[in-house]
Amino acid sequence: MASSALKLFLLLSAVFLSRASALNSSPSSTTSLQSQLSSVRSLCKVTPYPDVCFDTLKLSISVNISPNIIIYLLHTLQTALSESLKLSSTFSNVRYSNIIEKQKGTIQDCEELHQITLSALKRSASRMQEANHGKQAADAIRAYLSAALTNKNTCLEGLDSASGSFKPILVNSINNAYKHDIIYVKEGIYAENVEIPSYKPNIVLLGDGSDVTFIVGSRSVDDGWTTFRSATLAVSGDGFLARDITIENRAGPQKHQAVALRVNADLDALYRCSINGYQDTLYVHSFRQFYRECDISGTIDFIFGNAAVVFQGCNIMARMPMPGQFTVVTAQSRDTLDENTGISIQNCSVVAADDLRSNSSRVKSYLGRPWRVYSRTVYLESYIGDFIDHVGWTKWSDDQGLDTLYYGEYKNYGPGSSTDGRVTWPGYHVMDYSDAYNFTVSEFITSDAWLDSTSFPYNDGI
Repeated sequence: MASSALKLFLLLSAVFLSRASALNSSPSSTTSLQSQLSSVRSLCKVTPYPDVCFDTLKLSISVNISPNIIIYLLHTLQTALSESLKLSSTFSNVRYSNIIEKQKGTIQDCEELHQITLSALKRSASRMQEANHGKQAADAIRAYLSAALTNKNTCLEGLDSASGSFKPILVNSINNAYKHDIIYVKEGIYAENVEIPSYKPNIVLLGDGSDVTFIVGSRSVDDGWTTFRSATLAVSGDGFLARDITIENRAGPQKHQAVALRVNADLDALYRCSINGYQDTLYVHSFRQFYRECDISGTIDFIFGNAAVVFQGCNIMARMPMPGQFTVVTAQSRDTLDENTGISIQNCSVVAADDLRSNSSRVKSYLGRPWRVYSRTVYLESYIGDFIDHVGWTKWSDDQGLDTLYYGEYKNYGPGSSTDGRVTWPGYHVMDYSDAYNFTVSEFITSDAWLDSTSFPYNDGI
């Protein structure tokens, strides 16, 4: 993404949150230009990029127009969109440039993410112009902007570490759907990589059961794929649902990052599915997601990403890693304080798979580690097995994020649930009811607006 547009994404998240209470305020129409400039400068002080903020917002000021926060936000969104649109021609030119082979897959990732970001910004502008700026609209806008930030990070990570050559990607033939389009996946093993693009929303994959319907792949970073593109099933279409299917990446632990399922789409849900792999099994990349009664297995960071996601009634199973490695359940990548993202694990079981259980005395295992400095993960009323180390959580590198992360535990049970010996980081919390309630389905992913339509069961509170 263009750097100026990215700064605006950051700016928008901060401005919207820091001044949400002022949405309906409006100064007198006689406010002087100097006073308006002063107000804008004050507004921008609380953002991550005050200079970029001020340079952008001052252009929206007119002596004859009464400014308010909505006008400012719309102007910054329009600027961000304008800057982002300039990248479209850049990506087109890249296709014909003499770039090195190992970067082509990363450029493809960035181009796809760029299109999703443009859509997110347009949706933000549309919701911002609605007459009623209630909690539902605010939650949606924050979800869209958080996804834009995550898309930027994923693109830059790929550019930093691009390696290997890339083969043409198999695109599954799925028709566009503006109502839910159910695709029945009958019993069998489907050895293919399936991608559901952003322009194909409301797809439903319905299997015969997670014990008999399998979608399997084996892409990995070691074999030249980016982490983003390694997914066996990659979902960018909003409103995606899946039920009674197993999704696997069979690359094995020696292949390192190898995603089974990647979801970077809004209002997606899975029910009674199995998601199996080793390192980086489930990439909850962005937007709002829900998983109910799913089995999820892996070794290192096997639930990772920056979605606002709730897991309910799931079996989360750590597997035996490579020699010398440890296991980590989560690696959440919230990058700024203003993103309404995080991982909430509620009424789940966190256990060791058979291969790890017999070796748990010599393999360290943890609930999570901070991929980004504002990483946010909570465990609520879940069973935690005795294979989890008594400290509970581990560092990413040095002291990254220990002051700014939010890791919480609330009324968990089981032999690994005691908080007595947990880490003493400033960002670690033994939660009370009010803290925990903020991470429930109703509060964290605004369930009533969309989960009822899925027919999947869910609990909206604690």
